[in-house]
Amino acid sequence: MTMEVTQVLLNAQSIEGTVRKNAEENLRQFQEQNLPGFLLSLSGELASDEKPVDSRKLAGLILKNALDAKEENRKRELVQRWLSLDPAAKSQIKACLLQTLSSPVLDARSTASQVVAKIAGIELPHKQWPELIGSLLSNIHQVLVHVKQATLETLGYLCEEVSPQVVDQDQINKILTSVVQGMNASEGNNDIRLAATRALYNALGFAQANFSSDMERDYIMRVVCETTLSPEVKIRQAAFECLVSIASMYYEKLNNYIQDIFNITAKAIRGDEEPVALQAIEFWSTICDEETDILEEYGLELNGDSEIPCFYFIKQALPALIPLLLETLLKQEEDQDLDEGAWNIAMAGGTCLGLVARTVGDHIVPLVMPFIEENITKPDWRQREAATYAFGSILEGPSPDKLAPLVNVALPFMLSALVKDPNNHVKDTTAWTLGRMFEFLHSSIVGTPIINEGNCQQIITVLLQSMKDAPNVAEKACGALYFLAQGYEDVESASPLTPFFQEIVQSLLTVTHREDAAESRLRTAAYETLNEVVRCSTDETAALVLQLVPVIMVELHKSLEGHNLSSDEREKQSELLGLLCGCLQVIIQKLGSSESTKYGFMQYADPIMELFLRVFACRNATAHEEAMLAIGALAYSTGPGFVKYMPEFYKYLEMGLQNFEEYQVCAVTVGVVGDICRAVEDKILPYCDGIMTQLLKDLSSDNLHRSVKPPLFSCIGDIALAIGDNFYKYLMYAMNTLQNAAEMYAHTAGYDDEMTEYINTLRNGILEAYSGIFQGFKNSSKTQLLIPYASRILQFLDSIYMEKDMDDVVMKTAIGVLGDLADTLGSNAGSLIQQSLSSKEFLNECLTSEDHLIKESAEWARLAISRAISV
Repeated sequence: MTMEVTQVLLNAQSIEGTVRKNAEENLRQFQEQNLPGFLLSLSGELASDEKPVDSRKLAGLILKNALDAKEENRKRELVQRWLSLDPAAKSQIKACLLQTLSSPVLDARSTASQVVAKIAGIELPHKQWPELIGSLLSNIHQVLVHVKQATLETLGYLCEEVSPQVVDQDQINKILTSVVQGMNASEGNNDIRLAATRALYNALGFAQANFSSDMERDYIMRVVCETTLSPEVKIRQAAFECLVSIASMYYEKLNNYIQDIFNITAKAIRGDEEPVALQAIEFWSTICDEETDILEEYGLELNGDSEIPCFYFIKQALPALIPLLLETLLKQEEDQDLDEGAWNIAMAGGTCLGLVARTVGDHIVPLVMPFIEENITKPDWRQREAATYAFGSILEGPSPDKLAPLVNVALPFMLSALVKDPNNHVKDTTAWTLGRMFEFLHSSIVGTPIINEGNCQQIITVLLQSMKDAPNVAEKACGALYFLAQGYEDVESASPLTPFFQEIVQSLLTVTHREDAAESRLRTAAYETLNEVVRCSTDETAALVLQLVPVIMVELHKSLEGHNLSSDEREKQSELLGLLCGCLQVIIQKLGSSESTKYGFMQYADPIMELFLRVFACRNATAHEEAMLAIGALAYSTGPGFVKYMPEFYKYLEMGLQNFEEYQVCAVTVGVVGDICRAVEDKILPYCDGIMTQLLKDLSSDNLHRSVKPPLFSCIGDIALAIGDNFYKYLMYAMNTLQNAAEMYAHTAGYDDEMTEYINTLRNGILEAYSGIFQGFKNSSKTQLLIPYASRILQFLDSIYMEKDMDDVVMKTAIGVLGDLADTLGSNAGSLIQQSLSSKEFLNECLTSEDHLIKESAEWARLAISRAISV
């Protein structure tokens, strides 16, 4: 049964709150009580040209949201709900949608295109709606321009929603033919050309076979290149977007076209409108990414082993490409440094220049230095800023030997410019460039030090002075100081920063109190830099770090005092709470890592814990996450003594484990459970019933974000290791969960690289759980409880070995589990181990591994196995 929904849909967009709420409630009730009728009413509304545009648009949007969601589990739910709808109702809805593609109203057509594609994404993989693509292709031959345009748009969305595997090659060929014909210059209508070009962008993933055929590829490339010359800006932009995508997907097929593409992109970068020029620059950035990936994967010396050849397009294009990119740097916008989301030709050109430097290394330096030398002292700020930006952009990629002499000359100049240059842009870029110098060329591993006793004081004085400058400059100065501190991370004894430690810390704290510290991320940058200065400090400044504890505690206490805050103030408070908890975490880790400083810090442990618990009263995920991480650090530092906080802390731990919505908080809480297990060991026992129940509930839930699952498995191992054979009461439930998961993730056939990587993290978590359980039961009278599970665990090890897709981390954990099993069960498992593949082939492979950690684990596993077998 359908319902007249026009007025309700219009009311749902009313500016009057009560009217809007009532309408939304009516729609919700209709959806819950009669879903087929609800969806039919919406599709009828969308299809009817008599209805108002606003009600049609909202009908289409609600339809789309009834089929798809960002959240994976919700999406699965909606897919199942659609598939189980009455077929007759679905047919009617789909007929209405296809009818809407002929509507003269653009918004209605466009919305219908998206909904058709969403349904196709659900149905085509289930072999439903087989006639859809055929009926869309027949629309292409319509005389009516708007129908043709809507159909091409629909085909584009369809290619975005559907995997190429579910469409047969014949239909793919027809889709591509229709789309490319629609792009042709002979097509007089710009709306059709634009829809076709955007559709090709989405359809390129379907064109694998077509790009393998020289003739078809030549045709597609010719049409794309011709389309970049269209008189219409949006069409040119869409055509360049296609070229960028082709560079990423079909790099190995580009050799015959690269010269033409260079000419086209150069013309666009020099003279076209910004949206088009940005895509033309992006093409070369993408080529850099592709070549860097190939060179990293196969080593700098390419040989016949590489699946994809490296054509060295960037190296060959350097003499022409570098001048082109340097020109773009002079096209800055007046206020770009003040707008965090700013992106323009100068920024894109600088980013591309940086990628070129990473791709070709030393070769870029002689091509860029003349531009820098010529412009760095010019009266026009644009030239000075462009020269500085060019220098900063090429500092990652070329060798330190090539860069160090240049940096040594540039450093005093840059320090002077940071203080004296009258222009804010120039100072912003200068501070950023100094940060890049310190990031890539200043550390204990670089031969020629760019920072020495002679210039260290000047550098610090200038950076601290710049931290009083405008927020955008001060933020970059904080960043430079961050990398300056990081460069001394591995200094064993005296750090050159030690004499300035107190002054640096005081300056950073002053920055956090600036009235404008919320601008340009300045407060966040100051705290991040303070954390790094503390983290990289040496024992000489431990007493000063200790003095920092009460200072940050006072700040945290003050931040917690704010009451009756507006939503804006509450957001600022939450951000500050997160920063302060993060700062305390770093201080706790620093002071807790050595016995000499731990004692002094312990006087603050109780009041700090009290403050952390108060943070949980503020409803904010970031603040909770940071407080949890800090508590984990405190547990590590306090050791067994942490147990005294558990009665008060436990409820927040449980809340964290139940927080599926803010899954990062859940993931961090799982990690903290592990920290506490390591700190208090079997004193965690009184809390284990609740924790284990929640962990197993989390693992069986479909609503928890998948990234939390691997650490959940590992956490079971942490608990088993902490409480030893007391784990027996959870053994059956835990092993059942682990075995089900092991069976599910033993194989990765048919998955893409990303999914295989995720499955490897799951396997690692499962193996870490097994490892913790075996080690926890070692030398226990209850060891025999594990014997029934041994054969399934060995089967899991054999299966993942046979798959040949383990990464090094899983390999090390897997061979470790084999050793733990043999070590704990001994002769009880001897015959089972002898029958397994793992004890022979897998073990031998690990023994000959080039990774010394795998080799070490394998040596130990071999000993444990030989003991188990010989008994």
